[in-house]
Amino acid sequence: MTDMVITRIIALLIGYVFGLFLSGYLFGKAKDVDIRTQGSGNVGTTNTMRILGIKAGAFTLLFDCLKCVAAVVVVWLLFHKSQPEHIALLQLYGAIGAILGHDFPFFMKFKGGKGIACSFGMIVALFPKCVPICVLVFVITVALTRYVSLGSILASLCLLVQVIVFGNLGWLSFAPGDLLEAQVLVAFACLLAIYLHKSNIKRLLHGNENKFSFKSKRD
Repeated sequence: MTDMVITRIIALLIGYVFGLFLSGYLFGKAKDVDIRTQGSGNVGTTNTMRILGIKAGAFTLLFDCLKCVAAVVVVWLLFHKSQPEHIALLQLYGAIGAILGHDFPFFMKFKGGKGIACSFGMIVALFPKCVPICVLVFVITVALTRYVSLGSILASLCLLVQVIVFGNLGWLSFAPGDLLEAQVLVAFACLLAIYLHKSNIKRLLHGNENKFSFKSKRD
């Protein structure tokens, strides 16, 4: 049991290190722009796209997804032989760590992004069955409302519901003894994403939330 606790912590720390690669911030610095001081001040995909344009935003989305996938892969490489029965759970800890590193980077006084792109990397790597509905909910919501924040919130809730339902149906790859813990971790990730959108929720309720546009302020 002690070994498994230590392994969980190691997987979490591995993910956290990967999460510290803040691609939106780095793209901004390459253009002498600190995106933390512009737009929403967020270092994630939406603000990067808003400030630097669609190309930079697309690369930010890709890299933020991939860093979570990379963390999952590294955890698998390190522990799939020593902990084969718990490897899916350990990979999830790696993904959660990447999200935490992205959201709370220590070198930025723990003020990072909101973890949506990183969370999508987690979904792709560990919950592929959940991808279609989450993407559909996000795309339809943004297409109809042009609110990326609302699409992100609803997609997060959609993921949580699917993980609970699919897990209870036996459609996920977690060992039976690990399933509840995995569902709690996913619930934590989803609720954290929603919590980090608290300012967006306030603006949505007051009708002054920023709407998505493909035009950047630098165009």
